[in-house]
Amino acid sequence: MATLVKKFGGSSVATPEKMHGIVDRILRERQPDDRIVLVVSAMGDHTDDLLTLAAKVNPEMPKRELDMLLATGEQVSIALMASAFCAKGQPAVSFTGAQAGIKTNDKHSKASILDVQACQVKQALDEGKIVIVAGFQGITDLGQITTLGRGGSDTSAVAIAASMHADLCQIYTDVDGVYTADPRKIPAARKLDVISYDEMLELATLGAQVLNNRSVEMAKKYHIELEVLSSLTRA
Repeated sequence: MATLVKKFGGSSVATPEKMHGIVDRILRERQPDDRIVLVVSAMGDHTDDLLTLAAKVNPEMPKRELDMLLATGEQVSIALMASAFCAKGQPAVSFTGAQAGIKTNDKHSKASILDVQACQVKQALDEGKIVIVAGFQGITDLGQITTLGRGGSDTSAVAIAASMHADLCQIYTDVDGVYTADPRKIPAARKLDVISYDEMLELATLGAQVLNNRSVEMAKKYHIELEVLSSLTRA
């Protein structure tokens, strides 16, 4: 029996068709006793659309209200993903960051995760359900909704993996791994089979967009094995 955390970014869940593709892939690849948690981002460019909308209402929107707005993007994704699993006969349940027990500080728009108390997640897994958690968001001790900043869903996934003592945290993205350089610019770039936390952190800090640097720092701290996979190709 393995506990697996799988994160899917916005491009991976951009359409209902892509969501159903994810469901089919997970149901095809899982082992009978696997306990699976999905962490998902907002669909496609939905976060950018919300930012544009916010700017039209108030170019200087209070960060607390902006977090309230942006957190709705992931809530759309998790509800649809859970429903997609249910449509295939697989029990599933969605949780916001707050419901999943992701506790943060009060730095709106750039909050840091302080703790994860994933009681509801564990209970749902014990009931045989696949769990879908909203990435990018959490809640303060005073009940305020917060967001983690760009790339925050990676950090959410690693934090949940750490709290669950997961066997593996898989980051699904629109690239098929980590390369020595951007393969779109450097044709001779090599795909790496293995990379250390420190090397990946250096790449992330220098601008590589495969993994968020905070997620790598957290993975190193809690010894979480990370795997980068393509959501566009069939395993």
